[in-house]
Amino acid sequence: MTNMMEKIDILLEALPYIKRFSGSTFVIKYGGAAMEEEALKHEFAKDIVLLKYVGINPVVVHGGGPQIERLLTKLQIPTRFVDGLRVTDEATLEVVEMVLSGLINKRIVKDIQDNGGQAIGLSGKDGRLVMAKQVEGKDIGLVGQVVGVNALILKEISKTGYVPVIAPLGCGIDGNTYNINADTVAGAVAKALLAEKLILLTDVPGVLDEASKPISVLKTDEVRHLLNDQTIRGGMIPKVKCCMDALHGGVKKTHIIDGRVPHALLLEVFTRTGIGTQIAGEE
Repeated sequence: MTNMMEKIDILLEALPYIKRFSGSTFVIKYGGAAMEEEALKHEFAKDIVLLKYVGINPVVVHGGGPQIERLLTKLQIPTRFVDGLRVTDEATLEVVEMVLSGLINKRIVKDIQDNGGQAIGLSGKDGRLVMAKQVEGKDIGLVGQVVGVNALILKEISKTGYVPVIAPLGCGIDGNTYNINADTVAGAVAKALLAEKLILLTDVPGVLDEASKPISVLKTDEVRHLLNDQTIRGGMIPKVKCCMDALHGGVKKTHIIDGRVPHALLLEVFTRTGIGTQIAGEE
């Protein structure tokens, strides 16, 4: 009986959040350990299915860096990074597209469907979903920056009960295909949809303070202060900048959460304290 009452308490805690967010859109960037470990992959798929069934419209944008790295190594194709972006020549792009669109994307779709949901896999090239141009000021090849997102495609897919799952490739305005950072695509998609939330799954507990402890809630002015004093550093810098850009573009709240925690997505969205860092605007 005690265990049953605990379960009821959990449901009741989630109820106001379910009510508040029903009908809204969450854009979720999926990557890191959550995409590598079998158990976590299934838990993530269950979370996405539950969100859809309670009336929330999840849109998933996934990465695939480690999987791309493994295949490049196997094929003996050298790779290097500049400012965190993979230098992408034509041979590398073939591998990137093969892994992202042909392998990872379809596995995520299958995981969602195996857990009772419905999903459609897309590349940013499909229907010119993500329009891009070559990153300027860096000699890194076929790496793109987003110049437009066809939000209508995603809205129509969500209306029919399906979850869009997007591989971060772009259709170039010059006709080329571009490899794009998944966080960047997720942020652009969230802005185009005016999403309620942008949620980035990472391999850390969130934004850390000077004592390396997670910060639960931040306002944008606090983020700027932490960037200036270098409390936020390394790989967290582009993530918080992605969140800031999304907020500036009309997204209501952003979250950086630890994808290594089972059901991290539900814990962040449907509990009072959450488990990661929420970044919101000044108001």
